Amino acid sequence: MTQPPSQQPPQGGFGSPQDPHQQPPEAPQPPAAAPGQGAPQDLSKQPGHPPAGQSAQPPVPPQAPPAQPPAAPAYGAPQPPAGPPPVPPQAPSAAPGYGYPQTPPGGPGYGYPQQPGQQPGPYAAQPGPYAAQPGPYGQQPNPYGGHPTQPQYPGVPTPPPTGTGGPFKGKPAVIIGAAVAALLVIGGGTYFALSGDDTDPKKPVANGSSAAPDPTGSVDQGDGSGGDREANDDLNAGRKPGEAKVEWLMTNDVDLPRNGADVYGPWVVGDTVVKAMYKSVVGYSVADGKKKWEVPFTTEVCTAPAQPATDGTIVIGVNDKAGEKADCTVLQQIDLKTGKAGWKKPVPQGTGFNALSDMTLAISGTTVTAAGTGNSHGFSLADGKQLFGTPDADCKPFAYAGGPKLIAAAQCRTGDYKKTQHEVSEVDPATGKPKWTYKLPPNWEVTKVFSVSPLVISTEEPDSKKWSIIALTDAGKLRSTLDGGKDKFNPKCGGSFVVFGENLQGCIGVAADAGTFYMSTEPTQLTRGTNDVVAFDLNTGKPKWRAPAGPERTMTPLRMEGGEVLLYMEGSWDRGGAVATLAPTGGSPKVLLQHPASTAKIESDFYSPRYAYADGRFFIASGRVSARNDTEEKQTKTMMAFGK
Repeated sequence: MTQPPSQQPPQGGFGSPQDPHQQPPEAPQPPAAAPGQGAPQDLSKQPGHPPAGQSAQPPVPPQAPPAQPPAAPAYGAPQPPAGPPPVPPQAPSAAPGYGYPQTPPGGPGYGYPQQPGQQPGPYAAQPGPYAAQPGPYGQQPNPYGGHPTQPQYPGVPTPPPTGTGGPFKGKPAVIIGAAVAALLVIGGGTYFALSGDDTDPKKPVANGSSAAPDPTGSVDQGDGSGGDREANDDLNAGRKPGEAKVEWLMTNDVDLPRNGADVYGPWVVGDTVVKAMYKSVVGYSVADGKKKWEVPFTTEVCTAPAQPATDGTIVIGVNDKAGEKADCTVLQQIDLKTGKAGWKKPVPQGTGFNALSDMTLAISGTTVTAAGTGNSHGFSLADGKQLFGTPDADCKPFAYAGGPKLIAAAQCRTGDYKKTQHEVSEVDPATGKPKWTYKLPPNWEVTKVFSVSPLVISTEEPDSKKWSIIALTDAGKLRSTLDGGKDKFNPKCGGSFVVFGENLQGCIGVAADAGTFYMSTEPTQLTRGTNDVVAFDLNTGKPKWRAPAGPERTMTPLRMEGGEVLLYMEGSWDRGGAVATLAPTGGSPKVLLQHPASTAKIESDFYSPRYAYADGRFFIASGRVSARNDTEEKQTKTMMAFGK
């Protein structure tokens, strides 16, 4: 087993989302840097930003921008109350069944491909900042400021830290049982007290039988008009020269339970954009938004990988039964190009503390992995054959990150429930066997994988809220620890908070190429602020350059595109957003699509937005759909497409 160059904890302290009522965490104190590497830094001083105007319907915008935009609240100051969460759409009633897809009902197509719960608003961050504190390794400047954040719905408590152990790591099973009995974790960290069934009381609940009809794909042309919008309401009527075209706008037409539903996607596969929500997976035409096919289920979609395989195949997770006692343990393969459902099977459960109740999925090559605390499995993407299971070893994977490589994050048995030990491995997708292993210092945990190749990992020491970003070589050796200096960063990490599983992927605000890691800083203020993208040398961890977004603009890295950094530049109530690129040498962003100012209010109203860009089209979708009543539910705008 390859040991890290140093057993001292990684530098810095990104940390996890914080409860507004908690005391400030101690900033991480960096150990001595390895030769040729930048000194580790504390990443824990980031001001929080509540969701910016995210509601089921856009509020009436001010006639003019405020003379003095409110400054971010100081650490320890009471956080401003957030508005009520938008109420999600409602899915069609399904026939009783095990959770597998069934023959789709007729009627108009769903109108909202989306992505799993993403941060609300353009830069919603968790409450902070956290002042650097003296520690065992000596005082260091705060390197990154913020923490990678989980989605947070307005008006509810902040979820526990996103470290894989979460609030239950190393705790006796009886404590876990009590905690789970007390709280139901739904969506992006929203907590609801358990009080009866979680389905909509106004409609019947399908009973959980052991099987359901095989799924079929159907084509419903729809009208692509955006649902409640008037037929003569031309979205491009106010478009100015040089602005992109609004190609279509969708509103919700699914009857959802009272708490709403997370959305997974959007995924663009050829001429189809796909989303999964509630009890269906739906494919739409990228050109006009008309529904091309639908795969319905009898129970809820509960998890999905960050991206499908390169051939358009995906495996999603659905609940094994209806109701609050359902487990997310059933796998379903779907061809996203055609809407045809393939193999389906339950995941082996395990026993005792290692019983799989929540799982996360990742795809690498021809393998799909399903993992939760102490229970992990690999399956053939083509036929569902099990390739490997949970290793009989002291260190057991709790999550994987997929893509060009398969990366496993594992927790090791220590014999002391107060002590945790994590390690990271690149594993063979065909066998699950490690090619190399990097062991983190004690009590440091893997929380996110920002990039698989090159490998860039977010780690934290949850008890003291220390956060650090490390880069590893292709051989699993420590390459560098990022030095954030006095900047404040806050990658936005989507996906529902789950009790026994950890979504390692799905963050935006970060990108990487072979030698450089790109991360955006926090905006200078809540409204009309600006920010920078900072480029870090992965060999040294030191910043190489910074590029400003420009006056009253903020930009968020999405991924690499043609050797350049692909960015989304957030809009406002009176200015459309934009898609841009940034050269790997820095400079000014180059705008590819400038969205119309005439539809800026609609663009800014998507809740927990997720983004996709392909072939010159940009898609923005709500990450969760909810509403306060049936009328509002049907008017909730769920996805929008821009093109040239």
